Amino acid sequence: MAEKQSILGRVTQLAKANINALIDRAEDPQKMLDQLIRDYTTSIAEAETAVAQTIGNLRLAEKDHDEDVATAADWGHKAQAASDKADELRSAGDTAGADKWDGLAKIALGKQIQFEQEASQAEPLIATQTQTIDTLKTGLTGMKDKLSQLKTSRDQLVARQKTAEAQTKVTDAISSINVLDPTSELSRYEDKVRRTEALAQGKSEVAATSLESQFAELETDSSQVEVDARLAALKHKDA
Repeated sequence: MAEKQSILGRVTQLAKANINALIDRAEDPQKMLDQLIRDYTTSIAEAETAVAQTIGNLRLAEKDHDEDVATAADWGHKAQAASDKADELRSAGDTAGADKWDGLAKIALGKQIQFEQEASQAEPLIATQTQTIDTLKTGLTGMKDKLSQLKTSRDQLVARQKTAEAQTKVTDAISSINVLDPTSELSRYEDKVRRTEALAQGKSEVAATSLESQFAELETDSSQVEVDARLAALKHKDA
């Protein structure tokens, strides 16, 4: 009985538990909810066993009570029959026979009283067990509702956690791709391209300058040839 009362107390306590308050106080809400789900599941199983045992005991007590009531009534009928027989014999002048049946009537009445007392004594226990069963059933219903709430809260919490983690990853990824950041890979690659372009332009200008110098030398040589030719012509004229 003490064990059933202990289970009853735990069922009542768990059924009245404020899940939101427990979550608010928990350092790791998901871990706490998982533990609560395990506790509730275990307690529900224990409470269901306790209810089944209590119902079984109650049915036995009710059966015994009904048998005591029926037996008491049967002894009452026997006492009435014996008393009637005694009255019949006494009316016929058979005092000894009448006293015998009156004695049997008293024995039957004693049995009737005994079984009535046993039935009466069982009634408070039956009432207590009935009340306990009702309380346990109510507590079980409350616990099952709480267990459903726990599972829903746990699933919502896990979903929110996964969503938050996904959002964090996306935000981090976006932050890492910043084209305006001179230290980013894209900016460094752009700088490299610009330097390559500048080098190519420089080489092109250098090549162009070298070519112009060569043509300048060629022009200088042509002028000197002309000068030399005219000088030779002058000397030839004088001759």
